[in-house]
Amino acid sequence: MLQAALGFALAAALTAAQLTPRERAAIAPVLEAAERARAEEAASPPPKTSIEKIIRLGKLDQAPRLALSKVNFNGLSPEEHTRARKVMGAVIDEIDQANQQLLLPLIPQGGWITRAEYGENASRAAFHIIQHSNLELWRRFLPILEPLVASGEIRGQDYALMYDRLAMNEGRPQRFGSQFRCINGKNQLHPLEDAARVDQLRRSMGMGPLAEYVRAFESMNFPC
Repeated sequence: MLQAALGFALAAALTAAQLTPRERAAIAPVLEAAERARAEEAASPPPKTSIEKIIRLGKLDQAPRLALSKVNFNGLSPEEHTRARKVMGAVIDEIDQANQQLLLPLIPQGGWITRAEYGENASRAAFHIIQHSNLELWRRFLPILEPLVASGEIRGQDYALMYDRLAMNEGRPQRFGSQFRCINGKNQLHPLEDAARVDQLRRSMGMGPLAEYVRAFESMNFPC
């Protein structure tokens, strides 16, 4: 993993180097969080178990995302905003793609990283990595995750998040109201499959009312 981490760090640095100081300052929290996480992983001894490896991949996944609320595009021109946002997305995407390549061989054939066998932390880490992947992997794993909700092996909310993300990226309305899109510089809730029943559907997955979720999301000030 050391070689991969160093390679991605170099690629990210070259991309970020193309930004102006103002553009880089706007996304500095994410760039710095990603770089710290890569450096910590590169300096760590190899994981002793697959569980430890998955958990460490999960930390790489979350590090830049936990810094998103600190990003500030205020004062940037539309062109600067676009450039900075693209670089920020590319840095996160590099981590995501590396994580997917390392995680997939560890997932049982036709199965999942379950709480019972791998523990809560590894199961959550695996979910985050697949949730941040692509259409092919969402289509592959969503049917596997669905029955695991009833058995308690994954959270209903996690299944709902992946269901909605797949629907949104396939151009369909979402079912559970978990996904937002960035439209004209503002985060907007993706259209709903059935607005009248959305809270009922959310309850079935252990989720709170949509209005509360929207307020909480808006309070996080995720950049758009």
